[in-house]
Amino acid sequence: MKQSIQLRLGQHLTMTPQLQQAIRLLQLSSLELQLEVQQALDSNLMLESADAETHDEDLAQEPTEDRREASESESGNSEADTAPDDKIPDDLSVDTQWDEIYDSGMTSFSGSAETDQRDFFETHDSGPQSLHDHLKWQMELTPFSETDLVIAAAVIDAINDDGYLSSSLGDLHQGLLPEHEIEMDEMEAVLHRIQHFDPVGVGARDPRECLLIQLNQLDPETPWRAQALDLVENQLDILASRDYNQLMRRLKLASEDLQNVINLVQSLNPRPGSLIASEAAPYVVPDVYVSRANGKWRVELNPESAPKLRINAGYAGLVRRADNSDDNNYLRNHLQEARWFLKSLQSRNETLLKVARCIVDHQKEFLDEGDEAMKPLVLRDVAEAVEMHESTISRVTTQKYMHTPRGIFEFKYFFSSHVGTSDGGECSATAIRAMIRKLIADEPPAKPLSDSKIATMLADDGIKVARRTIAKYREAMTIPPSNERKRLA
Repeated sequence: MKQSIQLRLGQHLTMTPQLQQAIRLLQLSSLELQLEVQQALDSNLMLESADAETHDEDLAQEPTEDRREASESESGNSEADTAPDDKIPDDLSVDTQWDEIYDSGMTSFSGSAETDQRDFFETHDSGPQSLHDHLKWQMELTPFSETDLVIAAAVIDAINDDGYLSSSLGDLHQGLLPEHEIEMDEMEAVLHRIQHFDPVGVGARDPRECLLIQLNQLDPETPWRAQALDLVENQLDILASRDYNQLMRRLKLASEDLQNVINLVQSLNPRPGSLIASEAAPYVVPDVYVSRANGKWRVELNPESAPKLRINAGYAGLVRRADNSDDNNYLRNHLQEARWFLKSLQSRNETLLKVARCIVDHQKEFLDEGDEAMKPLVLRDVAEAVEMHESTISRVTTQKYMHTPRGIFEFKYFFSSHVGTSDGGECSATAIRAMIRKLIADEPPAKPLSDSKIATMLADDGIKVARRTIAKYREAMTIPPSNERKRLA
């Protein structure tokens, strides 16, 4: 094949660095945005928080002549330096990165006087503690012999996240080295001591043993404790099948007394390991606040999640447009980068507020009445209302939270599919789930509603929902089926 040079014309879409930065800030959560702002403050000397002092001590002690010259330079270029963001010329080419054009000037500090004076426990976080760490900590505080420590370490390693022993004592005994000469009685004794660690019942081999350990830990004077021990030890399978008539005959208890025994058993924890969190708790910072004033719903940005930044006037005044020195170019680059960062922040806040107001206007009935009044809403509806693309709405509603009088909800909570009604209207999936939850809460304890019965009751109200859809919504709300919801009347 002969090689040749050809000239072709084509068109393609590319994003400028400014647009890339705006999109990246738009999809950040509140906590991620605070980290991004802090990194920008550390790397760009032109940026400062709104409550920071405008001038540094070094600038305040600047010679008079230099200050006058800088002031004249600043006043001569005041229009260029203080021009609004929408008039800033786009002097960056497409398909470039900030680091390729501007020097971020990132500096690192080994420490500060303020950090050094703070308490050690304020500046250091141990992180989440796992169940194994919690049990090993108690093992080290328990007066075990060297042999018992070996057994205890093997037992703790075999405990799963729910707190149950995942291997039999025989398997653990075979895994230990023969040189320890350990008997099975020693294994049982050590396991018995571990089962009384915190949380009580950890190390049990099955749910029956776990519940019995917790019942034995109760005060002997606890009401219905003896009957609960008999129920768990001998009648647990019948309780699981919810055959209450047979339980009353075997335990020789009346219906009311049996309910008290069952309440005591249900107060125990069948998965004690779940009490020890192995993951750090996620913290949610609301992006907007929704409140009612003068009969109208008002939406405001959370000032803590929308940091206020500004350009340092002292450093901006040092920029000389006619000077092409390295120092002046360094300052100009930082000034340009700071302006675009502020513009991206402002654009993010305006878009977030616009979308939040649109959602609140559409879901006023939910704020007034609750989940059952939730209207169907999809991204396309909001995109058309605010005249933006659906992808932008998707970025805005991801990991953004709204603080309302009914609680804190993620923006995406207000979006749901719809089901047609008999009168030609629409009902959202969130409202249907709320109706299902209400029907189940009001059902007779001895004869709970089946999925088919719930579908029939909703159809009587004009909402046509299939039985399998009811089952899907019920499972999503972690509500057990009707045979597992049966209780004593």
